[in-house]
Formats: sequence, C-alpha cells, structure tokens
Amino acid sequence: MAEDGFAVIAYRDGGIWHCDQLPHVSLDDLDASTAMLRQQPGDGGAVIFVDVDDEFFVAVRGARAGDPRLLLSDITAAADYELARQALDFLGEDQPADDDLDEVWPVGDLGIFSDLGLDEMELRAILDDLDLYADEMIAAIAGRIGFGDAYAQVVDVLR
Repeated sequence: MAEDGFAVIAYRDGGIWHCDQLPHVSLDDLDASTAMLRQQPGDGGAVIFVDVDDEFFVAVRGARAGDPRLLLSDITAAADYELARQALDFLGEDQPADDDLDEVWPVGDLGIFSDLGLDEMELRAILDDLDLYADEMIAAIAGRIGFGDAYAQVVDVLR
C-alpha cells in the first residue's frame, strides 16, 4: 500500500487546462483512476497522474469510451507497489525478474502525449533522468504539454 503520494487529473475545457486533486484511493487502485477519467468532461480526453511515494508515477489518458492509454514510469516499482502491479497487468506485461530490478525503465504507451506536443523522444528523456523524483517528472511533462501552472497550483497546496 502506498504511504504517500497524490493523484491529479488534468483536462482542457474550452481550450483552457484545469487540474484538480483526486481522492487518495487512486494511489492503490487503477480501476478507481480509470473510472474517474471516464467521468471527466473536456476537450480531447483527460489525463490522470498518480505519484506514489515520489518513487514512480502512472499516467492514464483517455476519453469516455474505449480503453485508456497508460504509462508506468518505472517497471521495477511493481516489486513493491500494488498500483504498479495493476498497471503491468493492464498492459499485459510481466513483472521484472529479481536480477532486472536494478534497471529502471518505463513501460506502456510512450506516445501517450504526442498529440499534445510531447513526443516519445522528449518523454523518454524526462523519464530517463534518474535525478528527478516522480513529481518533478510530472511537472516537466505538465509544463511541456501546457498545464504546468495549473499542476503547480494543485501540488503546492498538497505540500
């Protein structure tokens, strides 16, 4: 179970980005996050970021219908966190072997933000920066996509 973290949802409405905090249940329940995602109005589908213990994050993006797109920032988190295991199950990926746990790599849809101006190469550069905590990675993504200020306002209240 996650000790600490936060979940936020970002969405555009009338071309303006909004960002709101989600309930703490999102830290351990991927189904809860996807249900909240489907309820959110907005232009082009909403995105949820779940930061767990500043160790990793899960990004979930989608519209009201169909399967959401998902990105897990660090596959090795599945060794310790239920949400990461649920993300791997959703993606149809196996948990890493014990001898692979010292290598950090993302898994899932690296093109999840391409239509928002953040291509796979730029996203991978953010995810490969091991000096960044998960919340800093999310902040970099949010800034590049265009909702950095809205994200910062929500996260600043949480600290």
